[in-house]
Amino acid sequence: MSTVDKLVSASWVHENLNKVKVLDCSWYLPFMKRDTKEEFVNAHIPGARFFDIDAVKDLSKPDLPHMLPPPASFGLSMDRFGISNNDHVVVYDTAGVGPACRVFWTFRAMGHDKVSVLNGGLPAWAALKYKTERGEPQTAHVEKKYVARVEDKLVCDYTDVVKNIGELKASSGANGRQIVDARPNDRFTGKAPEFRPGLSSGHMPHAISVPFTEVTEAADLRYPQVSTLKSPKDIRNVFTAAGVDLDRPIITTCGSGITASVLYFALLNAGVNEQNITLYDGSWTEYALNPYSEIVKDTE
Repeated sequence: MSTVDKLVSASWVHENLNKVKVLDCSWYLPFMKRDTKEEFVNAHIPGARFFDIDAVKDLSKPDLPHMLPPPASFGLSMDRFGISNNDHVVVYDTAGVGPACRVFWTFRAMGHDKVSVLNGGLPAWAALKYKTERGEPQTAHVEKKYVARVEDKLVCDYTDVVKNIGELKASSGANGRQIVDARPNDRFTGKAPEFRPGLSSGHMPHAISVPFTEVTEAADLRYPQVSTLKSPKDIRNVFTAAGVDLDRPIITTCGSGITASVLYFALLNAGVNEQNITLYDGSWTEYALNPYSEIVKDTE
């Protein structure tokens, strides 16, 4: 059980900067043409290191862009960052509340519970006029000491999902884990295409659409550029309005596992038992690439 807050403010990070290890986890879809590494070099929270979501992953599965890295590989990355198993890690991004949630989930899935997300990310830090650093930190030379272990209960794969769909279909949705999809609704329904050429849009049978943007907001009108997580009450209302039973187990999914993590993180902050939340690591990319998968489209 984690002893640290899952969600922390920019002012808290500023006050505790010497007690935590900070990672910039910014990531954007390729068509947005954002160079997050260059942006990091130009401005980051002092002492932060850059967590490259496109590099710290399972490199043996090139068709699946953001699969969990093998534990040994993740441990080596942590050694390079100078992070130990006992460190309190704070993750942030330049979107506000987005890709940092994927890295939060990755740490939890690797057995590291002392991890927090900076609410509002770098924009929240900048809005309070806290100073940033330029340049790239030197790679720390440390002995190999980080030990990662996968928490299987937080991760599900294609076989798990297909079996679960069978349970949902056999019971008209009454049994099995609820599948909650974070993609924009037009991609969920099949009205809009997927970003990956040749990949069908649509959704899994009995899946429920909760676009990840529904759980964030610009809470402070003085800083409309700062996207923060909604309150626990508002998050619960978003899910229940979509038809999700928060007392039943849930699988979160999205395009490639990034925004599914935003829903996972939002559910945790809304008080949902972590034992009831699983993330489909391969998400829609893995599911739709398989020719045997059943794809539902709601277009007329």
